[in-house]
Amino acid sequence: MLSDPGSSPTVLRLAIGSRLRKLREAAEVTPDQASKRIRSSESKISRMECGKVPLKVRDVQDLIELYGADPRETDAAAELVELSNRSGWWERYRSVVPDWFDKLIGLQEGASVIWTYEVLLVPGLLQTPEYAFAVAREGFPLADRVDIEARVNLRVERQEILSRADGPRLWALFDAGVLNRRFGSPEVMYRQISHLIDLADHPRITLQIVPDGFAVTATTPITLIRFPMDLPDIVYLENSFDARYLDREKETAHFRALLDPLATTAHTPETTRSKLVDALELYR
Repeated sequence: MLSDPGSSPTVLRLAIGSRLRKLREAAEVTPDQASKRIRSSESKISRMECGKVPLKVRDVQDLIELYGADPRETDAAAELVELSNRSGWWERYRSVVPDWFDKLIGLQEGASVIWTYEVLLVPGLLQTPEYAFAVAREGFPLADRVDIEARVNLRVERQEILSRADGPRLWALFDAGVLNRRFGSPEVMYRQISHLIDLADHPRITLQIVPDGFAVTATTPITLIRFPMDLPDIVYLENSFDARYLDREKETAHFRALLDPLATTAHTPETTRSKLVDALELYR
């Protein structure tokens, strides 16, 4: 399991360092040999691989070349290294974003695939502002309207990754009960489901409803994030007050094994779209 996501180093920096270590070991290059390539010390190679120092694009690219990895990794590395070192646009929402959640936003910014399963709600990246407002109002009953609106604005801005030309592919599974669980007025639910129908036609979004009655061993939301550069997958698990980030192969394999049967048993994207159209009748 990765270290506390609220502390330095960033989760993404840890993932890049882990990938560098695996490449070095596969190439049978010693830390001393690697350090000579970037005119540094053996200890710096160790710190880079443990995610304990900010990474430099040139160093990472030189090491990838030394290790004989696919040249395409160097381009992916440049973008991910820059992302790991910079503060994101979401910093201005610091008052409503806990440290453990802002790491998720950063990871999603650099993702190539986001695979998510939701039990109770429409997945956050697919929520309309009105639905998000209703969810935030119920989830944070002591928050004032300014606070709730900030949370909604953050959620809406997060969704912009789906409209980027280089944005990630989103594969979203959610329980059928989500469509019957009302947040806000019937009009809010009608617009939310209509939005899902529109998104079902998006070339990089796959929606699947998990039917009622299917024995689901996953009882909490799961988000699995995959990156370019063949970085290790990261699983994000959240509860009301904190989150865990997992990157060990044994851990991520466990959650892939939970998600795979869900995707197989869930309604196909075509059937899901039809189910969404039918669900509109609940809120007319």
